[in-house]
Amino acid sequence: MAEQPLILVVDDDPHIREVVRFALDKAGFRTAEAGDGALALTQIVALKPALLVLDIVMPELDGTEVCRAIRRSSSVPIVFLSSRDDEVDRIIGLELGGDDYVTKPFSPRELVARVRAVLRRTAALADNSPAANGTNHQQRLIRHGRLTLDLDRFQAFWGEREVVLTVTEFGLLRTLLGYPGKVFSRDELISGAYDQETYITDRTIDSHMRRVRRKFADAGGNPVETVHGVGYKLGPCP
Repeated sequence: MAEQPLILVVDDDPHIREVVRFALDKAGFRTAEAGDGALALTQIVALKPALLVLDIVMPELDGTEVCRAIRRSSSVPIVFLSSRDDEVDRIIGLELGGDDYVTKPFSPRELVARVRAVLRRTAALADNSPAANGTNHQQRLIRHGRLTLDLDRFQAFWGEREVVLTVTEFGLLRTLLGYPGKVFSRDELISGAYDQETYITDRTIDSHMRRVRRKFADAGGNPVETVHGVGYKLGPCP
């Protein structure tokens, strides 16, 4: 029997950690916890969790700082928790590299559903890769101009330079790369990169796309083009 995914719960409130861990344990996940951001960064290296449930508002090193530190080198999925029900906070959390966002007070059942949805996206990317069918590594790479996606390792490259993406960002770019030049509406991108049970807004897609563009701009590229009033498409990537 395959070992269940390990979820790291990061929150400075021990009661919240207990509630989250109980719900995840009951759903069959393995769990670990950290009461502050500094410990979370240590636990990520030591435990290599499959996903983080990360509180935004924590003393000293808060969730946004933890996320920034993680995203320098890792694409581990992150579900943010926040006590503030503000769309600006949600968008900021997603632009930092979060994959989903749950507002306190939250339903433990909803949180578990969000965690499962993010993990399903991760699994879907792996299952749909040529590696799952026993092909060699050369065939696991999709190239378009200077853009390369390694479907087996969840890695993206602009030329020789790696661009670290979250699972959601990787899924969106892979959807675009499936049909270079095709203009995808936001609804089509939602269907291609998200679980159907997850409610996602156009603003969320725009937030993720801004982050993808920013990352590739830092590497000297701009693979994604906006088609105003319609959606997005993959450019020529010269």
